[in-house]
Amino acid sequence: MKLGKVEFCHFLQLIALFLCFSGMSQAELSRSGSKPYFQSGRSRTKRSWVWNQFFVLEEYMGSDPLYVGKLHSDVDKGDGSIKYILSGEGASSIFIIDENTGDIHATKRLDREEQAYYTLRAQALDRLTNKPVEPESEFVIKIQDINDNEPRFLDGPYTAGVPEMSPVGTSVVQVTATDADDPTYGNSARVVYSILQGQPYFSVEPKTGVIKTALPNMDREAKDQYLLVIQAKDMVGQNGGLSGTTSVTVTLTDVNDNPPRFPRRSYQYNVPESLPVASVVARIKAADADIGANAEMDYKIVDGDGLGIFKIAVDKDTQEGIITIQKDLDFEAKTSYTLRIEAANKDADPRFLSLGPFSDTTTVKIIVEDVDEPPVFSAPLYPMEVSEATQVGNIIGTVAAHDPDSSNSPVRYSIDRNTDLERYFNIDANSGVITTAKSLDRETNAVHNITVLAMESQNPSQVGRGYVAITILDINDNAPEFAMDYETTVCENAQPGQVIQKVSAIDKDEPANGHQFYFSLTTDATNNHNFSLKDNKDNTASILTRRNGFRRQEQSVYYLPIFIVDSGSPSLSSTNTLTIRVCDCDADGVAQTCNAEAYVLPAGLSTGALIAILACVLTLLAKI
Repeated sequence: MKLGKVEFCHFLQLIALFLCFSGMSQAELSRSGSKPYFQSGRSRTKRSWVWNQFFVLEEYMGSDPLYVGKLHSDVDKGDGSIKYILSGEGASSIFIIDENTGDIHATKRLDREEQAYYTLRAQALDRLTNKPVEPESEFVIKIQDINDNEPRFLDGPYTAGVPEMSPVGTSVVQVTATDADDPTYGNSARVVYSILQGQPYFSVEPKTGVIKTALPNMDREAKDQYLLVIQAKDMVGQNGGLSGTTSVTVTLTDVNDNPPRFPRRSYQYNVPESLPVASVVARIKAADADIGANAEMDYKIVDGDGLGIFKIAVDKDTQEGIITIQKDLDFEAKTSYTLRIEAANKDADPRFLSLGPFSDTTTVKIIVEDVDEPPVFSAPLYPMEVSEATQVGNIIGTVAAHDPDSSNSPVRYSIDRNTDLERYFNIDANSGVITTAKSLDRETNAVHNITVLAMESQNPSQVGRGYVAITILDINDNAPEFAMDYETTVCENAQPGQVIQKVSAIDKDEPANGHQFYFSLTTDATNNHNFSLKDNKDNTASILTRRNGFRRQEQSVYYLPIFIVDSGSPSLSSTNTLTIRVCDCDADGVAQTCNAEAYVLPAGLSTGALIAILACVLTLLAKI
């Protein structure tokens, strides 16, 4: 089949449109035609369809339908016996065909970005029989791209950071723009990048969109944030290309490029001498233009006459140097101190050491102010001793206090009676001499802890406190006595020489070498025939029987006077009576009963009779 004049004109129009709007090459047009063959009856008849692939420009805005192409078969003799039909994607709704001529038109505006091509089927039918004169064949209508989409930054706006003082060419961030136009055809989707705002500090790679630093030594402390505007333009940046923009906020991150510096070369602070240990004297701070870890610093006292008196530590929250007292201040001893203090960054960056030492020093002078202080005792504790036998009014010891102020005001003494409720002691108000006010007893209170008050005579509100520990020394003024109340028994069947009790003694006194007690029977009891005493020489004594045949009916209780003497000088003694009960014991010597009345039976009644009477009584009670 050969192209007719009309077809040839349409073909030339299509070529012109391609060359004007899409830059399609002649080689591409030449591939749009093919010459397949089909079988009609028994003979092979060649047919030529110019419809393997049609092209139509997108975004056609004309009022008339847009001519796409023409279908024609060699079977068609032009007599109207052949009709053409169209089916497939967009048939009738978008694409229509003149069934007589085979001309195809697009009735709607097409958008390649919505659908890039349409697949349709064409058939030539006998108009009378409505039967195909050729097999149905597919063809494609391709929507030819025009540059109708600007580049878009889908991830914008961007934020990025780069260290300050970075060298030129340091990468910051990469921006990417996409273009919905056809990237395989022409330059509609070929994008180049440029910077509209942000020079001369930053640049952008035209092809990659990588943003880089363009100036050296950008200082965060001078300016920490930059707003860049990046443009992406298609058509390789040529005139007529479409463009889109995005913003990039670049923040300079901090590096340690600033050393600490004290705002002043010297400081002065006044503190009262009464300020307690560990109190804060002053807070100083070295300025550092950096931030975060780059502004962290340490402080130390490097020189001065206050070493050991003061210390300095860093406040981690404020980076201040906190000066505190380590020892008590005394205006009368020293009125001022001078400290040389250094502040240094914890982690210096070696790249910037050429900027100078990353440390600084300042001088701090501390003036100690005089305050009216209470009297001070010469000792923190006064230990004293006195015999419990001392007479009332005897001197025990002396305390001494003085006014530490330069006025050296006279001091008056008194006893804090809350610590001496019984008023055992007195103190001379002027001399500080402590004397006894009443008799002392070591056994009642061995140590008296009293507080002595010292008041300035010119300012009684200034009161110092001294502490006195008075130990009462022992004398032998207590006689020994039994260590406990003994319950002693002797069995009726006891044998001579049997130990029935072991006794010990106690003494409230406390001799330096310990107690030594001596035991004996009193003179009246020495010659008794019932019991004897043996001093064991270990502060105990044993009581022994002298005979056997003890009977409760004869005597149920014996009283044995025991004489106890201590080893004091002079020695003291006491007589203690041991009560001994006679008891009925079992074979093992264990007392069963010690009641003498239990053995007194009614006259004329035996034990068996008593049991019988008791049984009768119980029987009668049970019947009531």
